[in-house]
Amino acid sequence: MDFWTDHTKTTEEIAQDLLGCLVIKETDEGVTSGWIVETEAYLGEIDEAAHSFGLKSTPRLASMYKEPGTIYVYSMHTHLMLNVVVQEKGIPEAILIRAIEPYKGMSLMSERRGKTGFVVTDGPGKLTKVMNITKLDDGTLAWEPPLRIDVETRKIPKKIELSPRIGIPNKGKWTDALLRYTVVGNPYVSRKKGKIEADFGWNDPIN
Repeated sequence: MDFWTDHTKTTEEIAQDLLGCLVIKETDEGVTSGWIVETEAYLGEIDEAAHSFGLKSTPRLASMYKEPGTIYVYSMHTHLMLNVVVQEKGIPEAILIRAIEPYKGMSLMSERRGKTGFVVTDGPGKLTKVMNITKLDDGTLAWEPPLRIDVETRKIPKKIELSPRIGIPNKGKWTDALLRYTVVGNPYVSRKKGKIEADFGWNDPIN
């Protein structure tokens, strides 16, 4: 759990460190997992785009104020969004997991989405659907089943691109802040652009 309790790193740094980590969800239907290829950092009290801006506190936001490694799941329109709290208890900063590259359970993922190929998991609402991540996962811990983020078995990105977060209009400097992190050359990145690398942007081998 050192990854989650190392308070020397900023939320921005942790958002980059999460790239290549493995999200795993166990269900009665089977296990699905995927490598994180896209994240966004949300900086809590000072961040006008964060739910916890100004230290806002509501029952829906309870998980944001818990210990680092707490899962925060919220709904946006008809989609659920997977986040993980990364700073000390009471400091409501979190990272949105925006996209994954499937590892295990691809056929189950495709069945749940009714689609195949890169579009199965290239977005935050898509990955929660195909992994059957629900509101029941909110408030759980990232190292405990059924929803885990494995920070030990991981891939290492060759290059990380920084860009503005998606869907953050009218938030002043926070709209353009470079708080979105993607694995360059990976086809599962949402709204991808540029060349798809043969190695999908990873250094080999897996640690």
